[in-house]
Amino acid sequence: MTTTHIDSPVHILTEDSPDQPTPTAELSALYRGFEKELLVPLWTEIGDLMPAHPQSKATPYVWRWDSLLPLAEEAGRIVPVGRGGERRAIALANPSLGGKPFVSPTLWAAIQYLLPGEDAPEHRHTQHAFRFVVEGEGVWTVVGRDPVAMGRGDFLPQAGWNWHAHHNATDKPMAWIDGLDIPFQYGNETQFFEFGREVISDQERITPARSRSERLWAHPGLTPVGVSAAGAGTPLLAYRWEHTDGALTDQLELESEGFPGVVEPGHAVVRFTNPSTGGDVLPTIRTEMHRVRRGAETAVRREVGSSVYQVFDGSGVVSVGSHEWTVTRGDLFVVPSWQPYSVRSEAGSTDSDSGALDLFRFSDTPIFEALQQNRVQVEGTHS
Repeated sequence: MTTTHIDSPVHILTEDSPDQPTPTAELSALYRGFEKELLVPLWTEIGDLMPAHPQSKATPYVWRWDSLLPLAEEAGRIVPVGRGGERRAIALANPSLGGKPFVSPTLWAAIQYLLPGEDAPEHRHTQHAFRFVVEGEGVWTVVGRDPVAMGRGDFLPQAGWNWHAHHNATDKPMAWIDGLDIPFQYGNETQFFEFGREVISDQERITPARSRSERLWAHPGLTPVGVSAAGAGTPLLAYRWEHTDGALTDQLELESEGFPGVVEPGHAVVRFTNPSTGGDVLPTIRTEMHRVRRGAETAVRREVGSSVYQVFDGSGVVSVGSHEWTVTRGDLFVVPSWQPYSVRSEAGSTDSDSGALDLFRFSDTPIFEALQQNRVQVEGTHS
């Protein structure tokens, strides 16, 4: 049998370094043999492949809502929605990921924009997704032919391989953020996609106050016996702001009364969960809402995996790695793997309905918990 050799992409340097073999003619010849057979010795790569702690390729970065929204509005004027592009979604591109539309190596975040009377046609994909609304109302997302209203503060998850479309039933445009695990599935070569119907039915174009999923699954502590939750994610398609806001308010009030509930002084957190399992709403994405009391500062944390935050309300100062930004409503920022992160609330009654800094967060934590590779370090503790 004859082996056909190709131009090798492998290039191994002979280095005069304390942690490398002594450079010799024999070593150089050995490396050329490795290159010819597409082999790479571990001893030349271990520092990159097995570092002492995660070295993310992503960079901490902030995107300003007051810059994103005008560009989305201009895209609405110029770019149609339809087959091909399918969605008027504009992805955040981390500056260190080579121009790919990835906010981190595992997560996608985008601003999506829909004009009055406009439809985004039906499709489905294996990527797990959600929508979060920082302002506006009037769009219905239709998941499995179930129309679901979208309004400010609402969180709308959708597990992969569910048919979905959107329609704007009002006379005003609407923008929101999409989060998906596109980079994770892209990197692992697991993704599938299918086009659905060109037009949704008149029955799906209705605008009910509550979706069918909410009528079944949105009753606290109560599980319907007549149906089972099918699919990979939560059967509840909308988590309403009134409930999220109430839960955060109660935590901080309990803290003021001397009772437990907050994760640290002045910092309330709720996690969106699957009512049928109690676990995360999506297999690859964890979602939470944080409320930080004015003047409070969170502990410095490091976590395996990446996370993205959007300021829902209020203002504050965020530190990620060596970066520090003042953020306000709508701004988005990314925290790469194992970068130190903290936030100080400067919110008040003039810029926040709650008088606190409210942050929506999504992360890839379920992936690393499933692989038993999750790790969290909180400054000042032994976590």
